[in-house]
Amino acid sequence: MNLLTREDLTVLMGQQDGVCITIYMPTYRAGAEIQQGRIRLKNLLQEAEKHLIKGGMRSPEAKHLLDPVQELVLDNQFWQQQRDALAIFLAADMFYHYCLPLHLDEFLHIGKRFHLKPLLPLLSGDGLFYVLALSQNAVRVLQCTRASVNELEIENIPHSLAEAMQYDDPERQLQLHSNTLEGTNTKAAAIFHGHGVGVDDAKDNILRYFRLIDRGLHDLLREEKAPLVLVGVDFLLPIYREANTYAYLTDGGIPGNPEELSVEDLQTLAWPTVEHYFHKAEQEAITYYGPFKGTGRTTHDIKAAAPAAYNGQVELLFLADDAQQWGRFDPQLNDVHIHQEADIDDEDLYDFTAIQTILNGGTVYVVEADRVPDGESLAALFRY
Repeated sequence: MNLLTREDLTVLMGQQDGVCITIYMPTYRAGAEIQQGRIRLKNLLQEAEKHLIKGGMRSPEAKHLLDPVQELVLDNQFWQQQRDALAIFLAADMFYHYCLPLHLDEFLHIGKRFHLKPLLPLLSGDGLFYVLALSQNAVRVLQCTRASVNELEIENIPHSLAEAMQYDDPERQLQLHSNTLEGTNTKAAAIFHGHGVGVDDAKDNILRYFRLIDRGLHDLLREEKAPLVLVGVDFLLPIYREANTYAYLTDGGIPGNPEELSVEDLQTLAWPTVEHYFHKAEQEAITYYGPFKGTGRTTHDIKAAAPAAYNGQVELLFLADDAQQWGRFDPQLNDVHIHQEADIDDEDLYDFTAIQTILNGGTVYVVEADRVPDGESLAALFRY
């Protein structure tokens, strides 16, 4: 499964040449509905081909461009590995697809840039976070949003303390008995037989185990800035914190035995911890925005916000998640053309403004409409 990262979003944002095809669609994890996704994508490809031909592309050329996605339609294994939504980004020299743990409506856009606004909440607001469920017998890593959860399959980390000891020191002959400790608040570590292993040695073994996990998470999270929540028996949490090098590990942790909890239970337990993290940042941004109202440094007008974002002038941007305005930005004239309905080569100007703000170092919050300052669909703060 492909994991969408901030680095990927940056690459997609930077694609601004040629024909860029964006597809979003809901998918299903199990049941007869899985096949609906295959049919839905096939229909979207037919619609995309018609649009490309209408725009002047020859039919064989359009079919060739869409071939990578057509292969997904025919891939039986691919449809058995779905999550809540599928996102596809296709250009002449670029093809990305992601199975996402969030709900997205069906959407097709063909233009000079990819349409990314539906994914921007993953960078803030009710966005992406991770849960690391730790025990001496098992490790689970969950990718979550407020409304969804997805357990990740990670091959480059040990999945138990016993496995870590074999990997870390194959010469050691240890027999681990941890069943008497999991689910308790005991400060002692697991009991080992062999070579006089005591409490301090056992803690060192757990610390090595956790360092291997931390090392594996580096490969997974890379440049992520999403919060990571720990769940585990309380004596394990400070040991992992000692091993941790990920900068966005949340304070504290959730004590308890995660082996007894479903992925849905873990996501529900973790959300209150990250909700504060997300909403605190958003509220601080709203508070920062407030004093500038009426000073000439704010706007609710997309015709002012889009050129400002393109020119690196927007410091802070709030957008309603359901807001959309089709049109075109002319960089030569620094001007915006508004259209009631999408013409060929049009783009959603809210999406354009958000992407340009991020590319130029600004901060974007895509939120529910009632959370945008002043009750508008857009609120932008200029740097000057």
